[in-house]
Amino acid sequence: MNYRSQQTDDEVTLEPEAPAQGAVVWLHGLGADGHDFVPAVDALGLPDSVPVRFTFPHAAYRPVTVNAGYVMRAWYDIKSFTPEGRADSEGLAESVRRVNAYLDAEIARGVLATRIVLAGFSQGGAVALSAALRYPRRLGGVLALSTYLPFPARLSAEKSAGNADVPILMCHGRQDPVVPIGMGREALEVLRAQGYAVEWHEYPMQHEVCYEELDEIGRWLRARLAPAAPVP
Repeated sequence: MNYRSQQTDDEVTLEPEAPAQGAVVWLHGLGADGHDFVPAVDALGLPDSVPVRFTFPHAAYRPVTVNAGYVMRAWYDIKSFTPEGRADSEGLAESVRRVNAYLDAEIARGVLATRIVLAGFSQGGAVALSAALRYPRRLGGVLALSTYLPFPARLSAEKSAGNADVPILMCHGRQDPVVPIGMGREALEVLRAQGYAVEWHEYPMQHEVCYEELDEIGRWLRARLAPAAPVP
């Protein structure tokens, strides 16, 4: 599929030639920016029959405590690598509000909520899970790569009934030194215990994305974003 690239100070957008019938909002990891996953789109193998708009927001610049206060693009501060300190509640809430605005904008442009996928890698994946599971309208799916679930104890009280059955794809590297796979498995256990349908894949890699994973993501996206069957 051919795309037209559009860039602003806030995001990179890949606009399909045909009017978008689906959308993917994809959040980058700590210290990266929205350009990080743009090259992955061509590897997903989406057919021309599925015109999808991809939006890759840039996180704001902020100091990150675990990186000696260095200012970088981050969705929230990380104060420590403990369960309590690995997410900053105020910063996470701010980023969730921003993500919700992207989802609302896609719906306002005519894309059905059930044809919108929220995706994220690492810290971006943590925001994607936090936002999607609390969003009031049923989304098409959540793609959570090499990530974890912030504040898991809060989910039961804060989750949205609208996304109780949202499909979730989680992928993680077994040798990940940044977000150890145990953190991903912990998220998997919490989500399944809360009744979410999670598809889980592990790969022999570190904190990255591999070709086999991209193949799986492409398969999963095609299933989520396939054109609706015509009404007889």
